[in-house]
Amino acid sequence: MTGPGARGLPPDRTSEDERFMRLAIALGSRHLGLTWPNPSVGAVLVDESGEAPVIVAQGITQAGGRPHAERMALEAAGERARGATLYVTLEPCATRSSRDHGPSCTDLIVAAGIGRLVVSVADPSPHAAGQGPERFSHAGIPMTIGCLAEEGARLHRGHVTRVAKGRPAVTVKLARSTEGFAGSRHGPRLILTGEIAQAKVHLMRAHADAIMVGVGTVLADDPLLNVRLAGLESRSPVRVIVDSHLRTPITSRVAAGAREIPTWILTTVEAPVDAERVLTAQGVEVLRVSSDEAGRVCPPEALGLLGARGVTQVFCEGGPDLADALARVDLIDDLVLITGRSARGEGDVPALGLSLQDRMDNLSLWAEEQIGPDLFMFWERP
Repeated sequence: MTGPGARGLPPDRTSEDERFMRLAIALGSRHLGLTWPNPSVGAVLVDESGEAPVIVAQGITQAGGRPHAERMALEAAGERARGATLYVTLEPCATRSSRDHGPSCTDLIVAAGIGRLVVSVADPSPHAAGQGPERFSHAGIPMTIGCLAEEGARLHRGHVTRVAKGRPAVTVKLARSTEGFAGSRHGPRLILTGEIAQAKVHLMRAHADAIMVGVGTVLADDPLLNVRLAGLESRSPVRVIVDSHLRTPITSRVAAGAREIPTWILTTVEAPVDAERVLTAQGVEVLRVSSDEAGRVCPPEALGLLGARGVTQVFCEGGPDLADALARVDLIDDLVLITGRSARGEGDVPALGLSLQDRMDNLSLWAEEQIGPDLFMFWERP
C-alpha cells in the first residue's frame, strides 16, 4: 500500500489511475446531499486485460446511504469484475453497522476476485479505519491509497469531519460588491450577483445536506431556502435556522413550508416554550442547545447536534454576522466568496467581519471560477 500521491506506481500507471479516479470522484459528487449520514462514494471497475483498459461498471452510493458504491459496481459487473481494477473514492467499509445490511464492501471485493484496488482517501470511520488492507493483502489483492488525494478529500470532507470532529463540515457562502459590501442597513436590498451565479449557488445547495441561515436573514428577506433548478427541486436540503429567541414568524415561508421541506430551528434552552409550540404545530422541529456568553446559540454545540443527527455538510448562507460568529470559534471549513461585478445598489455592510478576516490566514485559496460577470473564489481549511 502506498501513501498520498500514489507514490510507487510507474508513471504510466499513475496517469491511468488518475484518469479513472477522476471519473469515480465525478460520480460520487453527483449524490452529495442525498446519502447522509453516509458518504457519497464513487466507484469504477476497469478491465485492464486487453490492449486498452475498458470500463465494465460504475457505481454511486444510493440515496439514503445504501447500497454502497462498491456493491452497485460489483453487482453491475457480475463475473466481469473478476481480475478487474476497482477505483473507489473512499476506503471500503470492512464491517457493517447492522447485520441486516449484508456483507461489508471489503467482503464483497474479496469474494468478487478483484485484481487490484485503487483508493483516493482513507476512511477514519470505525467501520473501515484501515481494517481492509490486511484482508486484501491476504487475498492477494494489491491496494493503493492516495490517488488524487486532494480531490478525494474535498469530496469526502463532510464525512471525515463528522467522524473526526463530531460535527458536519461547514461551507460559508458570502457575496459582495466590488467595494466589499454584502448589503445595506437602511437602503433597498443590494442585488449582488447575476442569474448564472445564482444558478451555481442553487446547485451548491443541492449538494449540501443542510442549508443554514440566521433568523435575521429570515426576518429581512423571508427566503424560501430551497433549490429552484429545473429537475432538481427535490434536492432541496434540510433548512436550518439559527434563532436564539424563536423570533421566526409562523407566517414566514420557511415555517409555512416546513411540512414540504424539513425545517429545523436551532435555539437556546431559554427560548420561550409558547413560541416553540406554535412553530412545531406548523411542522417545524425546534432543537435546543446551550447559549453562549452573549445569550445566543452556542455554535459548537449546535453543530455537534447536527452531526449527531447525521448531517455531514452544512451550506451556510446566513450573511456576514453568522459567518463571523462561526469564524470566531473556528468552525469554517470552506469559504465561497463571490464578487458580484454587476452589483446593483449601494452597500454599507462589509461582507467580511473582523473574525473572518483574521481566520482567512488559516484558509487556502484553491480555485477561482468566472460565472458570467461574477467571480467565485474557493477557500478551504488545509
